[in-house]
Amino acid sequence: MGVPFETLLPYGLMLGLFGVTGASVSTLRWYTNDYKRPRRGLDRWDRQMIERDMRITGKMRGQSDVVEAPLGFEVSNQWKVNMAAMICESDTYNE
Repeated sequence: MGVPFETLLPYGLMLGLFGVTGASVSTLRWYTNDYKRPRRGLDRWDRQMIERDMRITGKMRGQSDVVEAPLGFEVSNQWKVNMAAMICESDTYNE
């Protein structure tokens, strides 16, 4: 005894809607990422370079070939301080 095709319609509809949703999310990420594939497996260095590119060009994926830094860039260092390291260092100096 075969399965009536009416029972397969909801599965086809769900599969189609999941496909449309996945394609639209993928396309939206592609558009918001300056028409490039998303980066994966970012380490600390990659995130630091993304932040630097953002400060220089105003875009997350933008890069500049200008030799001179923009005005004000030399004083906008984004040094990150680890609070745990500061506490450990202050404890060793107090002893």
